[in-house]
Amino acid sequence: MAEITAALVKELRERSGAGMGDCKKALVEADGNMEAAIDWLRKKGLSAAAKKSGRVAAEGLVGTASGERIAAMVEVNAETDFVARNEAFQEFVATVAKIALTVGENVEAIKAAPYPGTGRNVAEELVQLVATVGENMTIRRARVLSVTSGAVATYMHNALKPGLGKIGVLVALQSPSEEDAIVTLGRQIGMHVAATRPESLDVSSVDPASLERERSVLTEQARASGKPDAIIEKMVEGRIKKFYEEVVLLEQIFVLDGESRVSAVVKKAGAELVGFARFHLGEGIEKEVGDFAAEVAAAAGVKPAA
Repeated sequence: MAEITAALVKELRERSGAGMGDCKKALVEADGNMEAAIDWLRKKGLSAAAKKSGRVAAEGLVGTASGERIAAMVEVNAETDFVARNEAFQEFVATVAKIALTVGENVEAIKAAPYPGTGRNVAEELVQLVATVGENMTIRRARVLSVTSGAVATYMHNALKPGLGKIGVLVALQSPSEEDAIVTLGRQIGMHVAATRPESLDVSSVDPASLERERSVLTEQARASGKPDAIIEKMVEGRIKKFYEEVVLLEQIFVLDGESRVSAVVKKAGAELVGFARFHLGEGIEKEVGDFAAEVAAAAGVKPAA
């Protein structure tokens, strides 16, 4: 029997796009013959994943999972919204979120983690799912938040199923109490974050470049008024304060009462808001906009009408 080397497995993986485990099995079945191994993968439907890897995947699901004083959130993308209703895909996203609770938010570490009940890792299981469903899929990102006491609440806007949807939020509240009231407050703040899309937790964590850009724009606007420099400076500082109220979570007005700052609401509960994360499915991904009629005509070899 031919020796199945790591280099041989790597080459087959690169050529087929299939998982390492499947590539090794294919080479064993083909007695080390590369072309025969590729044919074996094709017959099993596993090499099809490679052909789909270049497609834009901006749909899919955001998934959350909770543990004791810890919660995780992942985004797994697919090509079409239809896949989000696929039970196998839903189960995969939910499982990956649970795995992140243990291994952390590094996507490569998640991919390398064992996928329960399969003998494969997460990356290899994803290749299996791609071959089965017929769409490109990617594990795009993950976040994990934890506290030493208190709670990390999760919120899913318009959830498709518990913990699965398109806009997910984690809210970490440090508190001596771990009562349900803290979890409830966390979910309420999660609802607020989903609606207001804050960029920073507090003033000190605002991106310096973003702040400087805003200050520059506001200064030029104020100078157009023709007022003295001393007045301009006060005008700019007032507008910077307003800028903070728009982008800083703790400075925002709590949407549930319309009058209190989030910082005041948290303080009243005897807690400290130490972190948050918000995932909106597909945000930042440049989607391809195609002409469907032109695609059909091209496939049929017909030149579209001018």
